[in-house]
Amino acid sequence: MKYLHSMIRTSNLDKTLDFYVNKLGLIEVKRYDNQVGKFTLVFLCASDDYKNAKNSKSPLIEITYNWPNHEGNTEELDTGRSFGHIAFRVKNIYETCDRLMKKNITINRPPKDGYMAFIKSPDNISIELLQEGEPLKLKEPWVSMKNIGSW
Repeated sequence: MKYLHSMIRTSNLDKTLDFYVNKLGLIEVKRYDNQVGKFTLVFLCASDDYKNAKNSKSPLIEITYNWPNHEGNTEELDTGRSFGHIAFRVKNIYETCDRLMKKNITINRPPKDGYMAFIKSPDNISIELLQEGEPLKLKEPWVSMKNIGSW
């Protein structure tokens, strides 16, 4: 058995791809538009997984966008708590969170411990960011930052 991908639905493909690609830094590996089924699939991977993703050797995130119906309406999406979150390992948790904040991404759970942070996608999916290796030395402003909302 081999883990292939996780699928996330979106009602706004442009906004979702802006978040995952332009802000979080994932890479689009492939895209599939189905004219008959009226949907688009976009497969993304983390930068460290890119060289193996083209050969289907790395796990992917599949973004599924169901096109508006004949009346121009998109499906309404909600999230269940049973999903949990997606997790990524990062080289420097403080630099990653700082870069995301500069791109107007809310850090819901700051890396107070030098190891773990949480953010949310435009579709309200929780994303865990984990420091590679050992936790970094505790550092301000992260230690004093408050949690915001849920994750």
